[in-house]
Amino acid sequence: MTEPSPAREGGYDPRHNQGLFAVEDRHFWFRGRNRIVAAMAAKYARQLPAGFYVLEVGCGNGSVTRVLQDTCVTGNVIGADLYAEGLVNARSRGVKMLVQADMSRFPFGSGFSLAGMFDVLEHISDDCGALRSIYNALSPGGRLLLSVPAHQSLWSYFDEVAFHCRRYELEGLRSKCLDAGFQIDYATEFMSFLYPLMKLERGWKDFVRKKAGKNLEETSKGDLSINPLVNAVLDRAGRAETFLIRRGVRLPFGTSIFVVARKPIAPSRS
Repeated sequence: MTEPSPAREGGYDPRHNQGLFAVEDRHFWFRGRNRIVAAMAAKYARQLPAGFYVLEVGCGNGSVTRVLQDTCVTGNVIGADLYAEGLVNARSRGVKMLVQADMSRFPFGSGFSLAGMFDVLEHISDDCGALRSIYNALSPGGRLLLSVPAHQSLWSYFDEVAFHCRRYELEGLRSKCLDAGFQIDYATEFMSFLYPLMKLERGWKDFVRKKAGKNLEETSKGDLSINPLVNAVLDRAGRAETFLIRRGVRLPFGTSIFVVARKPIAPSRS
């Protein structure tokens, strides 16, 4: 019998929150993404008058929200998520402003200078609609910081367990942002050092899973476990990558994509 694939329906399983909460502050992948977010948020926050508003959509356990809060010290950072489990963890991390909200019925008006979606868009079946909602929530000139998993060719059991709808190609994501009305300030792949490792490891585990008849959950166990030596080496590689991204270098490949998209001050005319 063919194993069902709930991933392409999208969504998220809040049971994952506690497992993520246990590793987010130490795991090289989350630390690397957070450094990139901090660098980009700091760059644009410096240009804004005090009192600006920042929204993180799908804030989960508040790992990135705390980074935004620490970086945008003259602004007001709001984390929004559908699931109370994550918001409780975010509160324990010291996140001050949290809202439980269903992003399919976007509850916010306009007025945000920065918005963030970090590995959330791939969970949403109508990703174009989500981008348009965030576009409408931004002030003219406001920016969206966005990260997603890269390359459908890297699709594996992990994406299915995570309830992903898709992985993205850089040009396809750029086109969706443009269709929503954004202009693109910067776009790059990242986690380039991880690409060959992920390709090999997840491909092998998928092969073994199918041969042995293992289920998805069983196959994914241990994927976020931390080997101190390996974690330290990959964390150092991530620091080098952040150094390049902070300087505007566009990396040629990676397992993830980071985009900075801007709402024009005046709508473009066709």
